[in-house]
Amino acid sequence: MMGDLKYGRTVHSLANALELFDNELTFISPPSLQMPGHILKELDDRKIRYLSISDLEEAGNRDLDILYVTRIQKERFGDPLEYKKVAGVYRITQETIKLLGKDIRVMHPLPRVDEIAEEVDSMPNAIYFTQAHNGIPTRQALLGLMTGGLD
Repeated sequence: MMGDLKYGRTVHSLANALELFDNELTFISPPSLQMPGHILKELDDRKIRYLSISDLEEAGNRDLDILYVTRIQKERFGDPLEYKKVAGVYRITQETIKLLGKDIRVMHPLPRVDEIAEEVDSMPNAIYFTQAHNGIPTRQALLGLMTGGLD
């Protein structure tokens, strides 16, 4: 998971959901936007392996299957100067895909700003549009199950 891990609700719930699978999580973010301590404690309590790093280059040395990218949200910063320190620190390009390995798949909750270059959209690695499309029937099914509309 990469980007705004401090405020990103999607990465918080995804980190919790991934406890159902045998995996190791890699969190890539600037120091000021790292995964919150209470989430890390939950992962520790559940014996989920994870590594927190801030250098995208270091991620190239890891055996990553999926890169879940979130945008750094300007609206979360009270101080515009603090936002400018981290804005654009990570950007996924074709070169990034090469660095991380040709088989890596890139996901994103959308909408994106500039954290993924449009050149990545046509690569087989980009699965965020399919992810967004599949989210609709998934949410419909979950709501149906929760409300009793589906058996």
